[in-house]
Parts: sequence; structure tokens; C-alpha cells
Amino acid sequence: MMNNPTTFGLQRLIGYNFHNQALLGQALTHRSFGSINNERLEFLGDGVLNFIIASQLYLAFPKLDEGDLSRLRAHLVKEPTLGELALTLNIGDALRLGEGELKSGGWRRPSVLADALEAIIGAVFLDAGFDAAEMVVIKLFTPLIEKIDPKSIGKDPKSLLQEYLQSKKIDVPIYEVLAIEGEAHCQTFRVECKVSKFNITTQGEGTSRRNAEQEAAKLAYQQITA
Repeated sequence: MMNNPTTFGLQRLIGYNFHNQALLGQALTHRSFGSINNERLEFLGDGVLNFIIASQLYLAFPKLDEGDLSRLRAHLVKEPTLGELALTLNIGDALRLGEGELKSGGWRRPSVLADALEAIIGAVFLDAGFDAAEMVVIKLFTPLIEKIDPKSIGKDPKSLLQEYLQSKKIDVPIYEVLAIEGEAHCQTFRVECKVSKFNITTQGEGTSRRNAEQEAAKLAYQQITA
């Protein structure tokens, strides 16, 4: 892959310039594009990422036990987290996808984006070794680690929001279903979360009302505690 403006910008955002641009190209190639794709790099990157995140959490939270550290790591390396991070890096713009994946919006699908991010980490490891991969992971994940509140471990966004508001003696949020779209077997719910005291209104989408409420609550909690 040539070092085009899209991949140049991606390398700038991750803080690493590839010596072997072909590795970056492979990391950005979905299996739908061809037989030489990012699946093996994703496997490697997953292992590298998990180890580095475990190490960073161990150092950042010396008082947490193994169970809590495991839950934090699982949160940081899960598909939605990686997918959101990949979006901020504009990885979707650089992906090479087959025609079917392109038509179905694969460039913005969380699973595809998460896999590509792991593949990029694996590619950095092959290109320059562990230290380079660690540098990239620390650059990308330190802001997320710094936002972690150990007291919130294992709690869902609705619970976190409600507990925070109750601790401030503020009325609990109001949730309202705004729309239900799609066929019965494949519905999308859009829910509004309103916290009147802070004049905050957020919206979340999900495949169930509960999931949509959780997404809306997460956005509200982030705004209130920012």
C-alpha cells in the first residue's frame, strides 16, 4: 500500500510511521477484499493489546484485585470500545473492503473497525517490535485509563447515572422511547434520557429498549461528570 493521505493521517494519529507500508496495508484489508487480509494480524494484535493493557492497569491501580483488573481490561478491549476508538482514528476511511462489505456499510461497523485496530497493533509489533507497539497502545488508551473510576467497576451506565444523581439529591432521569424502527426480528430502538436539573437530554440507539436506555444513560453520565 502506498503512503497516501489517508494512511499518512492514520499514522500521525497513532504516533507511528511504518517502515514496511505493506504491513499497514494488510492490517487495513478485510477478508472480503482478498486472501491476503488482516485476520492473522488481528489475532496477533489482540494478544499484544491484552498484555499491554493488563500491564498498564496493574501499574495504574495498585489496590485493585485480580477480578477488578480483569473487568477493567475486558471493558477496554471489548468491541464497542475498540470500535469507538477506531472511529476517532478514521480507520474506516482507510479500510480495503470487498464490494459486498462496502455496500453494507462495513467501513463503519464496530466489529470490522475493532478488528482493524487490533490488526494495526499487530502490524506495529511486527514492523518494529514490542516497544513500538507498547508506545502506540499507551498513546491511544491512556486517556481512557485515566477516566476510569474504580468505584464504577462492574456497574452499567444506568446504575452509575442514577447513583450519581441520588448522591447529589437530584431527581432520577426520565427515559422515553422516541422511535422503534425495522422489522420485528430486527428492530432498532431510539430512547431519550432527560436530566432536568442539568438541562441535559441525550439519545441512545440499540437493538432493545434496555440497550438504547443504557447508551443514552452513558452519554448523559459522560456529560454530567466531564
